[in-house]
Amino acid sequence: MERNWLLSYLAILIVMAAASTSISDSDSVSLASTTRHLLQAKKACPIKFEFLNYTIITSECKGPKYPANRCCAAFKKFACPYAKQINDLTTDCASTMFSYINLYGKYPPGLFAAECREGKQGLKCPKSAPSR
Repeated sequence: MERNWLLSYLAILIVMAAASTSISDSDSVSLASTTRHLLQAKKACPIKFEFLNYTIITSECKGPKYPANRCCAAFKKFACPYAKQINDLTTDCASTMFSYINLYGKYPPGLFAAECREGKQGLKCPKSAPSR
């Protein structure tokens, strides 16, 4: 029961963080239009995150201290090849990916969102990150 609550909480945080990073200070979007967008049904993610290998993250990012340099580097190695799909707010890719990362790594909610920031838009993936 607690795991479902944590996954739901994490998914809500991810959606909220994704929405806030997609709106710049110069945009004049009302809260009502943003809320409507968040409540719309999401398309299924084309990436099958349930079948991916998460050891790139789980072998480097270990508690109880979760060192940010190791966790964030491992997260980038895993996620950057899917950046286009993860950042597509019309799909459930971000919430699906974080659900599986938490399932396999048993990480505290919001660990990567809180620790891994390189700017207003979150992490910067190398331009040469190949799509998987």
